[in-house]
Amino acid sequence: MTVVPRWGDGRRLRIGLLGGSFNPAHSGHRQVAELALRRLGLDQVWLLVSPGNPLKPRAGMAPIERRLRSAAAIADGRRVVATDIERVIHTRYTIDTLRTLVRRFPRARFVWLMGADGLDGLPHWRRWREIAALMPIAVLPRPSYNHRALAGRAAHALSRARRPAREAGVLAERDAPAWSFLPTPQTDISATALRNAAHNTWPADAGSR
Repeated sequence: MTVVPRWGDGRRLRIGLLGGSFNPAHSGHRQVAELALRRLGLDQVWLLVSPGNPLKPRAGMAPIERRLRSAAAIADGRRVVATDIERVIHTRYTIDTLRTLVRRFPRARFVWLMGADGLDGLPHWRRWREIAALMPIAVLPRPSYNHRALAGRAAHALSRARRPAREAGVLAERDAPAWSFLPTPQTDISATALRNAAHNTWPADAGSR
Protein backbone atom coordinates (compact mmCIF):
# COMPACT_ATOMS: atom_id res chain seq x y z
CA MET A 1 0.00 0.00 0.00
CA THR A 2 1.32 3.43 -0.95
CA VAL A 3 1.93 5.91 1.85
CA VAL A 4 2.40 9.60 1.07
CA PRO A 5 5.77 10.46 2.65
CA ARG A 6 5.62 13.40 5.01
CA TRP A 7 8.87 14.93 3.82
CA GLY A 8 8.28 14.24 0.14
CA ASP A 9 10.48 12.53 -2.43
CA GLY A 10 11.84 12.95 -5.94
CA ARG A 11 9.35 10.81 -7.83
CA ARG A 12 8.33 11.84 -11.35
CA LEU A 13 4.59 11.24 -11.29
CA ARG A 14 1.43 12.91 -12.47
CA ILE A 15 -0.69 13.21 -9.34
CA GLY A 16 -4.26 14.40 -8.97
CA LEU A 17 -5.18 15.96 -5.63
CA LEU A 18 -8.78 15.53 -4.49
CA GLY A 19 -9.37 17.35 -1.23
CA GLY A 20 -12.43 17.16 0.95
CA SER A 21 -13.99 16.22 4.26
CA PHE A 22 -14.95 12.72 3.03
CA ASN A 23 -17.72 12.69 5.63
CA PRO A 24 -18.06 9.92 4.53
CA ALA A 25 -16.23 9.01 1.33
CA HIS A 26 -18.54 7.42 -1.24
CA SER A 27 -18.69 5.95 -4.74
CA GLY A 28 -18.93 9.41 -6.28
CA HIS A 29 -15.45 10.21 -4.98
CA ARG A 30 -14.15 6.97 -6.45
CA GLN A 31 -15.77 7.79 -9.80
CA VAL A 32 -14.06 11.19 -9.82
CA ALA A 33 -10.71 9.58 -9.04
CA GLU A 34 -11.07 6.96 -11.77
CA LEU A 35 -12.17 9.57 -14.30
CA ALA A 36 -9.20 11.76 -13.44
CA LEU A 37 -6.78 8.86 -13.77
CA ARG A 38 -8.17 8.03 -17.18
CA ARG A 39 -8.87 11.44 -18.71
CA LEU A 40 -5.86 13.28 -17.31
CA GLY A 41 -3.36 10.47 -17.77
CA LEU A 42 -2.45 10.48 -14.08
CA ASP A 43 -0.30 7.99 -12.23
CA GLN A 44 -2.09 8.49 -8.92
CA VAL A 45 -4.91 10.35 -7.23
CA TRP A 46 -4.47 11.35 -3.61
CA LEU A 47 -7.60 11.69 -1.50
CA LEU A 48 -6.65 14.50 0.89
CA VAL A 49 -8.82 13.98 3.94
CA SER A 50 -9.11 17.40 5.57
CA PRO A 51 -8.71 17.74 9.35
CA GLY A 52 -11.48 20.35 9.17
CA ASN A 53 -12.82 22.56 6.37
CA PRO A 54 -13.15 26.22 7.46
CA LEU A 55 -16.09 26.61 5.07
CA LYS A 56 -18.09 23.76 6.58
CA PRO A 57 -19.74 23.58 10.01
CA ARG A 58 -18.10 21.40 12.64
CA ALA A 59 -21.45 20.02 13.71
CA GLY A 60 -21.94 16.60 12.13
CA MET A 61 -18.26 16.21 11.19
CA ALA A 62 -16.98 12.76 12.11
CA PRO A 63 -13.46 12.38 13.58
CA ILE A 64 -10.73 12.39 10.97
CA GLU A 65 -9.75 8.80 11.80
CA ARG A 66 -13.21 7.61 10.76
CA ARG A 67 -13.27 9.77 7.65
CA LEU A 68 -9.80 8.54 6.70
CA ARG A 69 -10.96 4.94 7.03
CA SER A 70 -13.94 5.65 4.78
CA ALA A 71 -11.62 7.17 2.17
CA ALA A 72 -9.25 4.21 2.41
CA ALA A 73 -12.21 1.89 1.83
CA ILE A 74 -12.85 3.39 -1.64
CA ALA A 75 -9.14 3.63 -2.51
CA ASP A 76 -6.94 0.82 -3.76
CA GLY A 77 -3.80 1.97 -1.95
CA ARG A 78 -1.82 2.04 -5.17
CA ARG A 79 -3.30 4.38 -7.78
CA VAL A 80 -5.97 5.90 -5.54
CA VAL A 81 -4.43 6.71 -2.18
CA ALA A 82 -6.19 8.03 0.94
CA THR A 83 -4.03 10.28 3.10
CA ASP A 84 -4.22 12.57 6.11
CA ILE A 85 -1.14 14.49 4.94
CA GLU A 86 -2.82 17.82 5.83
CA ARG A 87 -3.01 16.73 9.45
CA VAL A 88 0.57 15.47 9.36
CA ILE A 89 2.03 18.68 7.90
CA HIS A 90 -0.28 20.88 9.99
CA THR A 91 -1.92 22.85 7.20
CA ARG A 92 -5.48 24.13 7.45
CA TYR A 93 -6.01 25.91 4.14
CA THR A 94 -5.70 24.48 0.64
CA ILE A 95 -3.17 27.09 -0.50
CA ASP A 96 -0.81 26.14 2.33
CA THR A 97 -1.23 22.42 1.64
CA LEU A 98 -0.53 22.80 -2.06
CA ARG A 99 2.50 25.01 -1.53
CA THR A 100 3.95 22.46 0.88
CA LEU A 101 3.34 19.55 -1.48
CA VAL A 102 4.88 21.38 -4.44
CA ARG A 103 7.95 22.15 -2.35
CA ARG A 104 8.33 18.63 -0.95
CA PHE A 105 7.61 16.81 -4.23
CA PRO A 106 9.52 19.04 -6.67
CA ARG A 107 9.47 16.58 -9.59
CA ALA A 108 5.78 15.67 -9.39
CA ARG A 109 3.23 17.24 -11.72
CA PHE A 110 0.15 17.99 -9.66
CA VAL A 111 -3.40 18.70 -10.80
CA TRP A 112 -6.01 20.01 -8.36
CA LEU A 113 -9.31 18.17 -8.79
CA MET A 114 -12.61 19.79 -7.88
CA GLY A 115 -16.29 19.56 -8.65
CA ALA A 116 -18.25 22.35 -10.29
CA ASP A 117 -19.54 23.25 -6.82
CA GLY A 118 -15.93 23.91 -5.82
CA LEU A 119 -15.36 26.15 -8.82
CA ASP A 120 -18.54 28.04 -7.97
CA GLY A 121 -17.36 28.62 -4.41
CA LEU A 122 -13.66 29.11 -5.20
CA PRO A 123 -13.69 32.92 -4.67
CA HIS A 124 -14.50 32.23 -1.00
CA TRP A 125 -11.33 30.19 -0.53
CA ARG A 126 -8.26 31.81 1.00
CA ARG A 127 -5.95 33.21 -1.71
CA TRP A 128 -7.83 31.36 -4.42
CA ARG A 129 -6.05 33.15 -7.26
CA GLU A 130 -2.76 31.86 -5.89
CA ILE A 131 -4.17 28.33 -5.94
CA ALA A 132 -4.99 28.75 -9.64
CA ALA A 133 -1.49 30.10 -10.29
CA LEU A 134 0.17 27.21 -8.46
CA MET A 135 -1.05 24.18 -10.41
CA PRO A 136 -3.52 23.19 -13.16
CA ILE A 137 -7.11 22.53 -12.15
CA ALA A 138 -9.53 19.93 -13.52
CA VAL A 139 -13.21 20.64 -12.87
CA LEU A 140 -15.71 17.77 -12.81
CA PRO A 141 -19.46 18.32 -13.31
CA ARG A 142 -21.91 18.33 -10.43
CA PRO A 143 -25.69 18.37 -10.94
CA SER A 144 -27.24 21.83 -10.50
CA TYR A 145 -23.86 23.58 -10.22
CA ASN A 146 -22.40 23.36 -13.72
CA HIS A 147 -24.02 26.33 -15.44
CA ARG A 148 -23.63 28.61 -12.43
CA ALA A 149 -19.99 27.63 -11.93
CA LEU A 150 -19.02 28.13 -15.57
CA ALA A 151 -20.72 31.53 -15.57
CA GLY A 152 -19.37 32.49 -12.16
CA ARG A 153 -16.69 34.78 -10.84
CA ALA A 154 -13.80 32.28 -10.78
CA ALA A 155 -14.47 30.96 -14.29
CA HIS A 156 -14.72 34.52 -15.60
CA ALA A 157 -11.51 35.61 -13.89
CA LEU A 158 -9.67 32.55 -15.23
CA SER A 159 -11.30 32.51 -18.66
CA ARG A 160 -8.03 33.01 -20.54
CA ALA A 161 -6.51 30.03 -18.76
CA ARG A 162 -9.30 27.62 -19.71
CA ARG A 163 -8.22 24.75 -21.92
CA PRO A 164 -10.61 22.57 -23.96
CA ALA A 165 -11.53 19.17 -22.56
CA ARG A 166 -9.85 17.48 -25.51
CA GLU A 167 -6.51 18.66 -24.08
CA ALA A 168 -7.15 17.10 -20.68
CA GLY A 169 -4.51 14.44 -21.29
CA VAL A 170 -1.73 17.05 -21.19
CA LEU A 171 -3.22 19.31 -18.52
CA ALA A 172 -0.75 18.01 -15.90
CA GLU A 173 2.15 19.19 -18.06
CA ARG A 174 0.84 22.71 -18.54
CA ASP A 175 2.10 25.64 -16.54
CA ALA A 176 -0.49 27.23 -14.28
CA PRO A 177 -2.84 28.92 -14.55
CA ALA A 178 -4.59 26.32 -16.67
CA TRP A 179 -7.92 24.59 -16.12
CA SER A 180 -10.41 22.39 -17.94
CA PHE A 181 -14.01 21.41 -17.41
CA LEU A 182 -14.41 17.69 -18.11
CA PRO A 183 -17.93 16.71 -19.21
CA THR A 184 -18.83 13.26 -17.96
CA PRO A 185 -21.85 11.29 -16.75
CA GLN A 186 -22.90 12.85 -13.47
CA THR A 187 -23.92 11.44 -10.12
CA ASP A 188 -26.04 13.18 -7.52
CA ILE A 189 -24.84 11.00 -4.64
CA SER A 190 -23.75 13.09 -1.67
CA ALA A 191 -22.12 12.54 1.68
CA THR A 192 -25.01 14.39 3.30
CA ALA A 193 -27.52 11.93 1.89
CA LEU A 194 -25.40 9.01 3.05
CA ARG A 195 -25.13 10.43 6.55
CA ASN A 196 -28.87 10.99 6.71
CA ALA A 197 -29.53 7.46 5.53
CA ALA A 198 -27.10 5.95 8.04
CA HIS A 199 -27.46 8.33 10.96
CA ASN A 200 -27.39 5.50 13.47
CA THR A 201 -24.00 4.24 12.34
CA TRP A 202 -22.30 7.51 11.31
CA PRO A 203 -22.20 9.61 14.49
CA ALA A 204 -22.27 13.39 14.36
CA ASP A 205 -18.95 14.00 16.12
CA ALA A 206 -17.33 17.37 15.62
CA GLY A 207 -14.03 17.33 13.86
CA SER A 208 -9.50 23.41 6.17
CA ARG A 209 -10.46 25.93 2.31
